[in-house]
Formats: sequence, structure tokens, C-alpha cells
Amino acid sequence: MRADRLVSLVLLLRQHGRLSASALARELEVSTRTVLRDVEALSTAGVPIYAERGRHGGFALLPGFRTELTGLNHDEALALLVVGSRRGAQAFGLGPALASAMRKVVDALPEGSRASAAGAVQRLLVDPETDLLERRLVAEEVVPTPVVAEVRRAVFAGSRLRIHYAAAEQPPAWRTVDPIGLVTARDQVYLLATRSGADRTYRLSRVLAAEALPEPARRPDRVDLAGVWRERGRRFRAGGQQITVLVRVDPARRAELVGTAVAVHSEDTGPDGWPRLEVSFQDARHAEWALWRLAADAEALEPQWLRTSLRDRAATLAARYATPS
Repeated sequence: MRADRLVSLVLLLRQHGRLSASALARELEVSTRTVLRDVEALSTAGVPIYAERGRHGGFALLPGFRTELTGLNHDEALALLVVGSRRGAQAFGLGPALASAMRKVVDALPEGSRASAAGAVQRLLVDPETDLLERRLVAEEVVPTPVVAEVRRAVFAGSRLRIHYAAAEQPPAWRTVDPIGLVTARDQVYLLATRSGADRTYRLSRVLAAEALPEPARRPDRVDLAGVWRERGRRFRAGGQQITVLVRVDPARRAELVGTAVAVHSEDTGPDGWPRLEVSFQDARHAEWALWRLAADAEALEPQWLRTSLRDRAATLAARYATPS
């Protein structure tokens, strides 16, 4: 909305002192022409904004001008800034709204606290995009903003939702669902819903299009979303064609193995000092993938067919590299 944009423009000038029209346009995600119209509107409304000409010119506010946003102390604002650095806002399509909110949080602080809070938040990094080995930790899948916005609208309004969904190894199809809530887990966003009364969980990155419908969703007025997520996880782990595998693993990579498994049933330490775990995987392909990626740092002890499959796969790869290319 334009009113929010005008407030954001004023806060940007308060925090940066002077910004060019192009810089403001980038921050607000609008055109330069729109920025010029907004500046004119603010000036007409009595906001003391003025233009400075020249190479390093731009727009600025008269010294001492501030908006009336109060009530936050230093630690409260710092907590909001740190939480605001997480990726949840991006996952739910609220990135621009978060940026605007953070500007308001900073501006709400007294003059002395503003600089110290901004400096403190620079000393904290939450969920970087890569680990120390430059391996990406952020999911590459990006959900189009219009899709996220429409799904979010249906969830909050309590209306039914029509989605064009591409399930794994199936052609896309339209489905009408009753949305319950949105959950982020391991950098994926999931829509919890029911369809014809049956529980359904949809990965948002597979939703190609979405349309909130006028009729109300068939769902309870209140929901324990954490409880619903736990119950669906329990059913997921207990269903499908799961297989159980006995594995010995290098202690340094135990967490990686456990992170890929559906469940851990037992664990002890072998005579070589390596943990031995009985774990479940969703199916045979999942088990082979999980063990293959650990290479020589893990060994499937049982079942025999998995040992044979991994051995044959390794032999094929060894044969391919046995001679110069």
C-alpha cells in the first residue's frame, strides 16, 4: 500500500541521511518516477524533505525530524532484528514486509540506542547460506511470490484453496483443499491441509498456481500446528515401504547419517569404536542414496541386498575410472 511505502521512505532517509532517487527505488522495489511522486506527496503533507543537487546529491530530511514510534528498548529491538534475519519471512513470501518492519523497529529506538543496536546485530549471523566448506545450506527451490501470497491469504482468511500441484513422478493436477497452516522444515515450506476430509501435506515448491476460493474452509477454529506436524511426521515415519538397515559409521559423520534417516531404533558402539545404528529409511532407493553419499565413512552391515547393491555400484564406478579417458 502507498501509505506503508511513504512511511518506509521516511524511515530510509532517517537511517541513511541522504539517498538518491535510484537508491530509494531499489530499496522500495518501485520505479524512480514513483519515488519522485512519493517525495512530492510527503513534502505537500508537511514532511521536511528536500533535494540536494550534484554528483553526491539526493533526498534528505531536515535534521531532528523523527516519526512517533516508541515503546521498544534496546534488547527488545535487538531480539526482533535477530529474529528478522531468519529465512522464515522469505519462505512465507514476506521479505519486503520484513524489510519495512525492520526499518520501523530501528527507528523506534532512542537516538543513542539506535546506533548500538545496529552495531550489535552486525555481530550476529543466523543461518548463513553456506557452511565452512562452502556447501549451500539454503534450499535452491524458490516459490513464486504470487503463489505464496495466495496460499497465505487462504490460510489466514480460512477459505478453501485450489492448487495446481505437481506431485513427485506425477503430472500436475488441480486439487481443492482446506488449508490448516504453513510449516518450514529443513528449508522447505509445507502446506498442511485436508482434502475430502483426509490429511494432506503439500510441498509449496511443487505448487505451480494457487487460487483462494470464496467458500470457507472446513477446519476447526483453533489448531495446535506443532501437534499436527508431529502427528503427521509420526504417520509418515510409520508408513510406506520402509526398510531397516544396520550401519556402522564414522563418529564424525554420525549426525549426517541420522539426519537422512526416517528413524533411529537402536545404537551401540562396535569394537572398532564406530557407532552401530539400526535405522529406517523410506524405501530401498532412499537407503542406497544415504549410504552412498557417506562413501567409505559408513558401511551397511545388513541387509545383504543393500551391501550387494552398493558393492556393484562402486565396482561400476571403479571400472569407469580404471583407464585414462
